[in-house]
Amino acid sequence: MSLNHDIEFTLNGVTRRATVRVNMSALDMLREVIGLTGTKYGCGEGECGACTILVDGLSLNSCLMFAVDCHGRDVVTIEGLAADARADALRAAFVEHGAVQCGYCTPGMVMQASHLIATHPDADAEAIKRGIEGNLCRCTGYKKIVDAIASVNSAVKQGATP
Repeated sequence: MSLNHDIEFTLNGVTRRATVRVNMSALDMLREVIGLTGTKYGCGEGECGACTILVDGLSLNSCLMFAVDCHGRDVVTIEGLAADARADALRAAFVEHGAVQCGYCTPGMVMQASHLIATHPDADAEAIKRGIEGNLCRCTGYKKIVDAIASVNSAVKQGATP
């Protein structure tokens, strides 16, 4: 049995091929094999959300997913949101509301917030709090993050943000 496995998947809209160890996490593949460093290692236990990615439209912790499980799937990282108008609005709102301090949680938080807005456009503050429960921030106390997400969600509802 080989310890390496060849996989093919869509990463941020581009078909990618990679050879990965069978026990390698998706997070390690993204950072070490592919070279994308926006997805952060936080806890390695699926508790902090710093490694949040979207896989086939689902928000997942890449530290808990094997790289081989990306085979044939659509994976989006924070780098993949670079041309996304909603993600741009979220990044601007995070800055405007003071929701960025050390910045370590920001990529995962923006990924989760983007997913939340896309899947729950009517989310109020309580729903936003529940929607980001798996993403930890040690700096802000969450109010500023919730306010930033709510401001973008409100703009989306009003048609001001794509």
